[in-house]
Amino acid sequence: MTLDAAVLRFAGFVVLASALLGYFVNPNWLFLTMFAGFNMLQSSFTGFCPAAMVFKKLGVRPGNAFR
Repeated sequence: MTLDAAVLRFAGFVVLASALLGYFVNPNWLFLTMFAGFNMLQSSFTGFCPAAMVFKKLGVRPGNAFR
């Protein structure tokens, strides 16, 4: 698995999990969905992604987007 795939899978998991938690548990979980969306948007402009930094330190091999 490349770094790009790991980041996209993690972001997808966070968005789906927080949306489900917001629907079934407490609407305040939707703030996590908004945070994940904002983080994806800003990383598309800046190339800075905290999740990519963590996965890189865990030894996930680089992909094309996050170097």
